[in-house]
Amino acid sequence: MTDEPDEAPPPADLSHAGAVIDKAIEYMMGQNIGSLAIASALLGGSLTLLARSMDEEAIIRILDNAIATVRAGELRRMADPAP
Repeated sequence: MTDEPDEAPPPADLSHAGAVIDKAIEYMMGQNIGSLAIASALLGGSLTLLARSMDEEAIIRILDNAIATVRAGELRRMADPAP
């Protein structure tokens, strides 16, 4: 997601799902589960969920887009927003 003013707001179910995931992460961190373990579990669960409704090529396109986001530095900017 970007901060562009003309971008439509996310659908309500996406916002709700994001809020649930945020709370789950907060809970797991409170249980002293490491960040790598949390992220790995979330990624594995996400891929399994995608596999239930998409073919492999569609999942690969999603992963390629994620890789491009990391390489472009966009993920780091989202993780470490400027003050």
